[in-house]
Order: sequence, then structure tokens, then C-alpha cells
Amino acid sequence: MSKNRTVIAKNIRKYREKEGLSQDKLAKKTGLSFHTIVKIESGDTENPTIDTVKKIADAFGVTVDRLLKS
Repeated sequence: MSKNRTVIAKNIRKYREKEGLSQDKLAKKTGLSFHTIVKIESGDTENPTIDTVKKIADAFGVTVDRLLKS
């Protein structure tokens, strides 16, 4: 696990917890793998693809910009 989580990792966790979703439920909602969600949120994947970020943003009903801003 990365010591320094990225802004996007922190924002994904924030929105996920706000929505009351587990990482598994978010994975199912986005069509991404559970492993992908875990790696992004933990900071192991610091730069997910724009397609991945878009799927996550859509699942939360926010813009990509919103996920990328601190």
C-alpha cells in the first residue's frame, strides 16, 4: 500500500463512504474489478486511465474534474 494516497484515491473513498458503498459494490456498479477499485483507493494505482475515472465518476453522479480536485 502506498504511503501517500493521491487526491483521486481520497476522493473516491470519500464519495464511496458518503454513498454507503463497499468497494465490492462500487466495483459492480462501475463494471470494474474489485482489485482495480482497491488498488486505486489505496494509492497503489496512482494514475488510473481516464476511462476508469469516468466510470467511477458516473457511478457517483459527479464530473471527472470533481474526482480530480482536492
